[in-house]
Order: sequence, then C-alpha cells, then structure tokens
Amino acid sequence: MKKYFQPGPRMNVTHRQILYDGHYKLSQLLVQDGPEQLKRERFEPGQAVAALVFDTQKQRYLFVRQFRVGPESEMLEIPAGMLDPTDESPEAALCREIREELGYEVDQLTHITDCFPSPGNSAEKFFLYRAEVSRQTGVGGGVADEHEQLAIVPLTRAELATEAWQDAKTLIVVQWERLRH
Repeated sequence: MKKYFQPGPRMNVTHRQILYDGHYKLSQLLVQDGPEQLKRERFEPGQAVAALVFDTQKQRYLFVRQFRVGPESEMLEIPAGMLDPTDESPEAALCREIREELGYEVDQLTHITDCFPSPGNSAEKFFLYRAEVSRQTGVGGGVADEHEQLAIVPLTRAELATEAWQDAKTLIVVQWERLRH
C-alpha cells in the first residue's frame, strides 16, 4: 500500500499582508515549512452560498444563465451569492439570493455540504444547499445595481442528467441530487 502523505513538521502561516483590497482581496502569506519560509498569494473573495432549487409545483429545477468573468462566457449554474459581511447567516443569504435571482420564496432548505472550491490559492468557502420553492413572488433576473443580468432556465430531472456542467458548485449539488434518486 502506497503512502501519499508523509507526516512531517506542520506548515503554518507566520505573517499576512494585504496586497490588494478592492472588489475582492488578495493577500500574501508567509508560510513556515520546517526551515524554509514560502511566499504564497491567497485570493479572498469571502463566503458564498448556493443551492440546487426545485420548484415543487412545476416539478422543475431552476438554474440561472449569466456571464462569468473567469471563463469570459455565459454559464448555466445554480443560484449563488456572497454572504453579507455583517454576520448574515448562510440560510438568510440564500433566501435573499433566490428571491433576487429567481423571484421565489424558499419553502424548505436542506444543507448538503460546505466546501472550498479551490483551496490551493483561495479562501473562498461555499455553503451548498437544496432549496424547495413553490411561490414566485417576483420576476427574478438579479439586481440591476449589482450588474446582474440573469436568465432563469428551468430543467426537468432528465435534462439535469444530460447537461454538461462546467461549474464546480453546480456539479457537486447535481451529483448529490442524482445519487438521491
């Protein structure tokens, strides 16, 4: 049996410096690795929430299509957003995001997992859920002041299984859902 991890001296952060503090933060960390000290940059976008949303009345999953800067193209993904830094709970943030992006009120939330989508260079943490909705009280489409231009895309269970997902958080919750059925 192969050992992939050889225990040794623990690495730890000895110093942090903010290099950039704009829409997001970028910090430089000094990491002690035994006798060596390493410099590493860490992207710090904050904490985020996302949910696989299921409309129990229409028996459809609700996704959003929007332009994303990373791939420089539109992506089909689950509704998501950042937690308000003033101690907003993940559940409250998620209900707000679903209302803004889809126009629905949340009936029930099921926590799936928390994850770090890119822990090698990012402090971003996602709280992932499954949300059931049945009442559309608004038009959705995002918040104009936040420059969101979202298209709501409903999918059946069969379509869920055939879509080629490119977004990691969406892939995680879709696979979780597929394993349940």
